[in-house]
Amino acid sequence: MSRPLKYLLIGLMWAAVAGYILWSAAAARRQRAAREVTGMVVDVKDSTSQGHLVSTAQVRSWIRRSGLRTVGAKVDEVDLQGIERLIADNGFVSRVDAYVRYDGTLHVDIRQRRPLVRLLTDGWNCYVTQEGFAFAAPRSSSLYVPVVTGSYRPPFPATYAGPVRSYVEERLGEIDRRIEELEREKYPYFRRELQNDENIRALRRMRIKRRWWRLESEKEFDKRVEELRSHKADLRRRYRYEARLVQEGIDAISARQEAERRKQKKLEKSYEDFVKLLTFVEFLEEDDFWRSEVVQIVAHTAPSGALEVDLVPRSGRFRILFGRLEEVEEKFDRLAAFYRRGLGRLGWDEFATVSVKYRGRVVCRK
Repeated sequence: MSRPLKYLLIGLMWAAVAGYILWSAAAARRQRAAREVTGMVVDVKDSTSQGHLVSTAQVRSWIRRSGLRTVGAKVDEVDLQGIERLIADNGFVSRVDAYVRYDGTLHVDIRQRRPLVRLLTDGWNCYVTQEGFAFAAPRSSSLYVPVVTGSYRPPFPATYAGPVRSYVEERLGEIDRRIEELEREKYPYFRRELQNDENIRALRRMRIKRRWWRLESEKEFDKRVEELRSHKADLRRRYRYEARLVQEGIDAISARQEAERRKQKKLEKSYEDFVKLLTFVEFLEEDDFWRSEVVQIVAHTAPSGALEVDLVPRSGRFRILFGRLEEVEEKFDRLAAFYRRGLGRLGWDEFATVSVKYRGRVVCRK
């Protein structure tokens, strides 16, 4: 057999194999499309001992109320992307995959977010993950995570769902744009200021000379000098008034800009405190003893503007005044030593408050 004929036969053979594969795939697709969905399986992948944010019954209820076709519909009629969007719209769901297997079963695999803390402060009821993703607490959620109460106000609205850092950066960007817009509002005042400065320079250049060629008398000359002085005085008052108006306008806009900058600093400080709070809760969760001992974190803003926390312990009837979220490990070491050497001898119900706010000391009050 010649080489060209051999290559031709091999090419035809591979073409036939490829054609068969394509035909088989198309036939399988047609057969699958004609098949009906026989059942639905909802699997929440990461429900743990902490509890759950979403249950299979909830997911089935969402799909049923949405009107999306599932069981009994042709496979091609099932809107898999619509099902995924419907479930993903809930902020506590991190990922959802919907697909139909060859046996006709619709599978919905869900991964829920893993909250680090629950904020139950004034007006807020939400979970926050370790990465700083916030979402409203579902009505039927039952997660065993640390709870923060008190008058603390997080750096995002109570209805917000998403990465907190993204929200803060967006707000900071909006403030930057407002400051730039306010700067542009100064431009007309700057033009007025330049024109007024030019008028003042022109005023200073105004001179009067005696008209010798007209045989002007000294009396006539003095009269003209007096008229010029009066005119210049009027212009000087007008230009000074204009300068004051211009400066007042610029100062008013500058004050508004400064107010926006204060908002920026306040928001940045609020976010910094928020990160400190998450780090603090993470520290508690990593320590077996304090994770079981601290049952509640009460957060509030001190008169100085700093974020401070109190801790409600499981043991005793006292409250731990922890103070600022600084030197956290050293404060807990002091507190642990006091637990072992102080409360063990004096009694767990002896004090109303135990404070570790002050460096190197534990201050107790009855």
